[in-house]
Amino acid sequence: MNVTHSRPRTTRTAALAAALAAVLLAGTACSTKADGGSTDDAADGVKAGPGVSDKAIKLGALTDLTGPYATLGKSIVQAQQMWADETNSAGGICGRKVEIVVKDHGYDVQKAVTAYADISRDVVALPQVIGSPVVAALLDDIERDHMLTFPQAWAASLLGMDPVQVLGTTYDVDMIAAVDFLTRTKKIAKGDTIGHVYFEGDYGANALEGSEWAAEQAGTKVVGQKIKATDTDLTAQVSALSKAGVKAILISAGPAQTASLAGVAAARGLKVPIVSSAPGYSPQLMKTPAAPALEAMVHVVSAAPAVSSDLPGVQKMVASYTKKYPGEPVDSGVLSGYNAAQLMGADLKKACEGGSLTRQDVVKAHRSQKNADTGLGTPQNFTLVTEPASRSTYVLKPDAEAAGGLVGVEEAHKAPGVDAYLAGRG
Repeated sequence: MNVTHSRPRTTRTAALAAALAAVLLAGTACSTKADGGSTDDAADGVKAGPGVSDKAIKLGALTDLTGPYATLGKSIVQAQQMWADETNSAGGICGRKVEIVVKDHGYDVQKAVTAYADISRDVVALPQVIGSPVVAALLDDIERDHMLTFPQAWAASLLGMDPVQVLGTTYDVDMIAAVDFLTRTKKIAKGDTIGHVYFEGDYGANALEGSEWAAEQAGTKVVGQKIKATDTDLTAQVSALSKAGVKAILISAGPAQTASLAGVAAARGLKVPIVSSAPGYSPQLMKTPAAPALEAMVHVVSAAPAVSSDLPGVQKMVASYTKKYPGEPVDSGVLSGYNAAQLMGADLKKACEGGSLTRQDVVKAHRSQKNADTGLGTPQNFTLVTEPASRSTYVLKPDAEAAGGLVGVEEAHKAPGVDAYLAGRG
C-alpha cells in the first residue's frame, strides 16, 4: 500500500473537506484575529498577537479524554499542566503566566474542528493535538492561522508545513526500526512472513508503508490486517495471520488492540514476537488478563525512552509527576506531553528574546532550533520541515514492576536503511 507524502493535502479527501466546510466557516468567519495578523506592542515592548497579553500567554490543547486514547490524553494534559505550574512558579515566560486551555474532542474529527474554532482566536500555539485524522482536518486552518502545533500523532503526512511539528520519528520510521529489530535479533529470517495489524487512516497507512519497505529490504513479506479504532476483539485477525504462517506481528493501533492481539495469539498458540508502535501500549495493560502474554511476546519501538529510564531528566519528571498526581500512572503520555511542553516553552522564550510573541515569530523561533534537547530523550532538529525531527528509536519491553510498565531493551539508535528510505521518499 503506497501513500504519498510530498504534501499533506494528498491524504485528505474531498469528501472530508466538504463535510467539514460548513463547520469551519461557521467557526472562523467572524474572526479577524485568528489569522495571527493582528499584533500590538505590549507594555514591555514585546510585540503581541492572539493568545498573548501583558500578563498571560495562552496555549491550547485539543485532546482525547473520552475516546480510544483517553488514558493517553489524561496523562498528556496533566503533564503539560505540571509544566505550566512549574514554569509559572519560576516567573513564567517573558514575564507572563502560562495558561493552557483544554478541549476534549473524544477522537471525533467534527468535534475537534468545532473545538479549534472555539479556541483559535484566543491561543498563540497548540502544544497538544491528539490524532492524525484530527490534525489532517485542521491543517488548512493551522496554516492560515500560523498556529505552531505539536501533534500527538506521528504520520508522515503531517510533515511539510512550517507551523506543524511532528516530534520525534514518524510511524514509517518506527516500523523500519521494528523490522530491523526482528531481523537483527534473529526473531525472523529471510523468506519469513510478517503480519501487520494496523488502524485504517494515516496512522496505519504510514506504518504499513514503512513495514513493507523494510520487509522488502530484508527479503521477507508483510501480510496486512486493517482494523478500525472500534475493533477491540482481534480473534478474526489472529486466525487470518495464523493461517498465513506469520513468524512475527507488527501492530500500529491502540492499547486495547495490542492487548487483544497478544492475548488471543497466546491463547491460540500463535506465540510469535509482536512489536508495537508507542501509541499501542499503556501501563494499564499490565493489570489485564493479557499481561503475561504482553510480557512474553511484545516489544515497543519508540522515539522516547521508557519512563523507567535512568536519564536524569526523566527521573526528575517522574518524581515531580508522582508527587503532583499521586496514584496516577506515569506512562509514555506523561513523557511525551511534558517533552512537548518544554519544547514549546523554549520556542516561546526564544521568540520573546527576539522581541515578538506573534504566531509567525513563534513559528520562526521554533524552526530555528537545530539541536533541541530537553534531557528527555534524543536531540531533535526542527529546521527540516519535510523530514522527521529525529531518526532514532528505542526498543522497550513491557514490565509490570517498572515505572510506566516498560523497561529499555536497546538505547536510541538509527536503524540501517532509514536514511535511504527517507531520501527515496523525497
